[in-house]
Amino acid sequence: MNVLDEVMDHKNFKEFSKAMTEYIAEYLENIRDRPVLPTVEPGYLRPLVPEEAPERAETWQKIMGDLEKVIMPGVTHWHSPRFHAYFPTANSYPAIVADMLSDAIACIGFSWIASPACTELEVVMLDWMGKLLGLPKEFLACSGGKGGGVIQGTASEATLVALLGAKAKAMKKAKEEHPEWSEYEIVSKLVAYASQQAHSSVERAGLLGGVKFRMLPIDEKYRLRGAPLREAIEKDKKDGLIPFYVVGTLGTTSSCAFDVLTEIGPICQKEEVWLHIDAAYAGSAFICPEYRYLMEGVEYADSFNFNPHKWLLVTFDCSNMWLKDPSWVVNAFNVDPLYLKHAHQGSAPDYRHWQIPLGRRFRALKMWFVMRLYGAENLRAHIRKHISLAHQFEQLVQSDNRFEIVAEVLMGLVCFRLKGSNEKNEELLKMINGRGKIHLVPSKIKDTYFLRLAVCSRYSDSEDMEYSWNEIKQTADHLLNNK
Repeated sequence: MNVLDEVMDHKNFKEFSKAMTEYIAEYLENIRDRPVLPTVEPGYLRPLVPEEAPERAETWQKIMGDLEKVIMPGVTHWHSPRFHAYFPTANSYPAIVADMLSDAIACIGFSWIASPACTELEVVMLDWMGKLLGLPKEFLACSGGKGGGVIQGTASEATLVALLGAKAKAMKKAKEEHPEWSEYEIVSKLVAYASQQAHSSVERAGLLGGVKFRMLPIDEKYRLRGAPLREAIEKDKKDGLIPFYVVGTLGTTSSCAFDVLTEIGPICQKEEVWLHIDAAYAGSAFICPEYRYLMEGVEYADSFNFNPHKWLLVTFDCSNMWLKDPSWVVNAFNVDPLYLKHAHQGSAPDYRHWQIPLGRRFRALKMWFVMRLYGAENLRAHIRKHISLAHQFEQLVQSDNRFEIVAEVLMGLVCFRLKGSNEKNEELLKMINGRGKIHLVPSKIKDTYFLRLAVCSRYSDSEDMEYSWNEIKQTADHLLNNK
């Protein structure tokens, strides 16, 4: 017998996995009973574990026994109905089971031949999802054109990948028009644009790509409109720069604002500038036809990205990206050593050329499991329920004249504040999170500090909105009555 099988054979594995499955199910079904935020201090874990790895094998029963002692005291419970920070991170039983199978198959799907099912299921799943969202057919592999989709790790990666594709395209054009220019001269002239409310990873993509990035002013609804973009492009061209890339955000992190694609898109088309759409959180809502008006103008985009791992019940990591012409990305990333070549190159995507890492997991499995086991109608019901809960919380805030709503509630996010100073709201948030019953994070736009409440858990219901509002209201009572 293999020495490793002596420690964990198939019989032990089945017992261990059964025990873990029961533990996970119990954890998730009773997550509401756990304090949402840990109370530990930095460094809490080291005294709870040995200083060195064990020399002799331990039993799985001992590991299971240590979970509540070592791990759970330091866990922030993102799937608690009382967790309202950031945006959701998706979770569901079908996705968990799919990840188990993906881990068991354990292929590294960098090329078609490395595991044909890994590549081919991904192609089909991105077509399924693209159709659910109502994306233009030019993005879909099944349309017979150039377009197609790929699963990236995060929206941050997708933004950088699109920027590098746009950079390659712009450099080729500049070199053809000015053969005397060096690559360094061309890169020094490239400039990209996004809203001031775009995610920090957008600006970071500019740093990693070695190009200038202009963050443009927003309107009264915190959206990027066409006029500031047009003005910036005209000025930069006048100054001898080369506009090449624009990121339009559908659902900003601070307030879930939607940039106006119908104004931005035609400018990008006219100026031959690559338009990338970052819909990381809100893109999930486009499976519901009634919310697709928010992506009107998407036909102007060269690339589109959203995260099923945020709001569509697919576990992290699973960021869907579509490209109308992937060749700019493929050619930019194409390093093709002999040991990675195969006889079927060109007949199917080799996804290593569509992304920054070489290796990739079999992530399409969890999309397949989730879409089949829930069906589109239940996925839509999940999105609609979260949006309905956000509107319920909005009404609770509006019922108390001490508070105000800061941004229009369109998705599962409510931005609100106590009327008055930023300092008062900072103190309110500190007290709320200090009590540990719910968890919120703040944001700030145009010098206005406010609190964000995101509906994050698939277990959230109407009573949880009432609970969270009562916690906020009671904390505000305590704050204001002691002033």
